[in-house]
Amino acid sequence: MADKKAPASGWPIVSGEYVVGNPESCVAVVTLGSHGLDEAAIEAGAAISGPCHTENLGIEKVVANYISNPNIRFMLVTGSEVQGHITGQCFKALYENGIGDDGGIIGAKGAIPFLENAGQDAISRFQNQLVEIVDLIDVEDTGKISSAIKDCISKDPGAFEEDPMILDLEGGGGEAGDGDGGEGFAIEGIPSSVEPDLEYTKKFMDTLDYKVSLITREVGLSSGTQLKSIEGAIYGSILAVVLVGIPVLLKLVL
Repeated sequence: MADKKAPASGWPIVSGEYVVGNPESCVAVVTLGSHGLDEAAIEAGAAISGPCHTENLGIEKVVANYISNPNIRFMLVTGSEVQGHITGQCFKALYENGIGDDGGIIGAKGAIPFLENAGQDAISRFQNQLVEIVDLIDVEDTGKISSAIKDCISKDPGAFEEDPMILDLEGGGGEAGDGDGGEGFAIEGIPSSVEPDLEYTKKFMDTLDYKVSLITREVGLSSGTQLKSIEGAIYGSILAVVLVGIPVLLKLVL
C-alpha cells in the first residue's frame, strides 16, 4: 500500500461548495460548471470533488485545498467548461506553465486569470505535487468519470514527500505568515502591493474593462431570449399602427 500522510489540520482548509471523501485518496476532482457529479466522484474514491467557476479566486481555493493534503497526486478536471471564465483551460495552463511575476496564469484564456494570493512557492508546490491533470473537460458521463478516478488510484505513487503547505488566501501566497503583507488598493486580479503608478493604472483599467465585458456577456446570454421577445413585440406594434393608420389617413384625405 502506498505511503500516506496526514493532511493539514481541519482539511479541507478553505470552505467551498464541495463534497469530501477519503482524505488519503490520491485523486481530487473539479467539476467546473456542472452539478450533480460530485457524489459519483466521491463514491468512485476521490478525496474531494466540487465545482469551480472562476479563473482567479476559485482556482486559488482549489490550489489551497490540494497543497494542504500531500496525498492528492492526481487532478481530474471534468464537467462543462465555464463560458467566459474558461476555468478548465486555466487549470491546465497553470499546471503546465505556472504564473508570471504579475500573478497572471501563463497561457490562460480566461477573462481575468490572475492569482493575487497564490505566489510562486504555492504554485510550484501545486505543479510538483500533482503527477498529472486528467482532462475530461465537457464530460458529464459519471461512468467515464468514475473509471478515470479508479485508473488514477491504481497508479497511486503515495503521498508527496513534503509536509502540507498552508496557503493564506487573506494575506499572500506561501505558507502561513508568508507573503508581502503590502498595503494599498486591492482589486481582484491585481496584486495589492503594486505601486499606484502609470503601469498600475493601466492594468487597473484593463481589469475593469475585462470585468465589464464579462458581465455584459453574461447578462446578454441570460437575457437574449427576453430581448428578442421585446424586440418582436415592438416591431409588431409598429406594423399594426401603420396598417390601421393608413386607411384612416386615406379617409381624411378623400
